[in-house]
Amino acid sequence: MRKITTIMSVFLAAYSINAQTFIQAYQDRANQVSQTNITTNLQGFSNLGIKTTGSVNNANALTWIKNKYISYGYSASQIVEDPFTFGSTSSKNLVITKTGTLYPNKFVIICGHFDSINGPGVNDNGSGTSIILEAARILRNVPTEYSIKFIHFSGEEQGLRGSTHYVNNVAYQNGTRVLDIKLVFNLDQVGGVMGNNNNTVYCDQDQAGPTSNNAAAAAVTQELRNCTTLYSPLQTAVDPAEDTDYIPFERKGEIITGFFERIRSTYPHTINDTFANTDPVYIYKIGKATVGALQHFAVATSASSLVLGTKESVSNQSLEALSIYPNPSKDTVSFELPEGVKDFSFEITDLSGKSLIKKNNETKINVSGLIAGAYIGILTANGQTAVRKVLIER
Repeated sequence: MRKITTIMSVFLAAYSINAQTFIQAYQDRANQVSQTNITTNLQGFSNLGIKTTGSVNNANALTWIKNKYISYGYSASQIVEDPFTFGSTSSKNLVITKTGTLYPNKFVIICGHFDSINGPGVNDNGSGTSIILEAARILRNVPTEYSIKFIHFSGEEQGLRGSTHYVNNVAYQNGTRVLDIKLVFNLDQVGGVMGNNNNTVYCDQDQAGPTSNNAAAAAVTQELRNCTTLYSPLQTAVDPAEDTDYIPFERKGEIITGFFERIRSTYPHTINDTFANTDPVYIYKIGKATVGALQHFAVATSASSLVLGTKESVSNQSLEALSIYPNPSKDTVSFELPEGVKDFSFEITDLSGKSLIKKNNETKINVSGLIAGAYIGILTANGQTAVRKVLIER
């Protein structure tokens, strides 16, 4: 639950204290955020069902996330399952550590929860989960001065249970701070709603709790706003921090910030918090802002522009330019191809992966036979694939 306040001033070009400058390497990595990966992750998260803390689906979601990190090349020594209990309920957080080059024992934490109630929780919080996964994929081999912990919390919906456990038993032990935390950067409910004018994201600012960290938190939130406008097309506004997984850290005096959708969806905590009711393009844009900001906070190297293998990165980025319109559609969908793509196939599947329509070398597809709902559009060309959400209205 959150308070929503009147929008504050949209970011101006620079400000006098702790101003950031544009770094091309940071932009290059932000540009590696893949709309295909975001969409695929959202669909995969949705297919895991309702992820109530302590349930089989919740455990399956943790395993799904863990396997993503393994597929990205993170080693077993970097991945830790953090078990906790409350009452008769048992669950686990998942913590992945990327070691810094200059300050290996000082950590930037980027976090979000993966549990849900009443529905699959694709907005709250498959959206944040998908972005954290993309950031971890892109930055795995990028040197950063500070260490990064990518943390996926469970138990958020039952009262910040997982993050409270982590703070009180891992970051702090017997009341003593044992983890040197530079800042905590949380992503929660950043899914938007299809059809909204989703061009602004809230940057969360600590305006309560212990006052000793408020000034530093305000400066960090301003840095987040700056990075958002430097490395993504989004505008920003400030939202007071409340009721999500950075709060247990804030209560200990740690510096916190985070992202939250500007136009608040009414679907979270209901059966309608589904893939169909999120805006993957908005999530993709917040993903770019996240990768830009995380590099700034952890002080990533600026020495190289493309880190993941230049041919694959450039090719994926080219195919990622795919645009499908109109979307939502009633009778036909069309798309524009990146320059140079001639031999291709386009397939529409349902959310379970069942193929419904498949065409070769056609850029206008008849969808009049599909019932209203959300589908997956898959473009394959030159050995690469782009995946998009397709909405059909009746």
